[in-house]
Amino acid sequence: ACAMSNELKPLHFDADYTMEEALAEAKRCLNCPKPLCRMGCPIENEIPRFIQAIARGNFGEANDILAERTNLPSICGRVCPRENQCEGNCIMNKAKKPPINIGKLERFAADFESINELRKPKKIKQDLGKVAVVGSGPAGLSVAGDVAKLGYEVTVFEGQSEPGGVLLFGIPEFRLSKAVVRREIAR
Repeated sequence: ACAMSNELKPLHFDADYTMEEALAEAKRCLNCPKPLCRMGCPIENEIPRFIQAIARGNFGEANDILAERTNLPSICGRVCPRENQCEGNCIMNKAKKPPINIGKLERFAADFESINELRKPKKIKQDLGKVAVVGSGPAGLSVAGDVAKLGYEVTVFEGQSEPGGVLLFGIPEFRLSKAVVRREIAR
């Protein structure tokens, strides 16, 4: 019976956390004073800070912390090679324990915010002018988000039928859902 039930389960690349699972995983984080996970992150994300916010159940704060360094947390939480970066440097590895699943926590927080429509667009405090960004792949979208945060009006130009670049046209659906990409682009 066990073999049959396993055969009937749909294949899923990396199942998302439930709220209970995310809280339990976040509470495993030691909140290291010198976080090796952060040193392994190419953008030096405030990893322990956002994880501690999740552990307290404050998903809005977790997303505010993530927004300090990334404009695409739902995507980064899915496709970033975390096993070689943040998770690969997690102190838990030295204790021969499973590292904190940082990527899944990042995407849990970002997905929770997007799905529940919690983030409201912030008004630009100052109008510094207009900026054009050519290309809407991950680099173009990140630059557009950063420049908009600084106070510029941004127009993104894309030659394909829709924005997303390699996120939409180069990464397979099982690794990165097109619905997630479209949701992040809209945000």
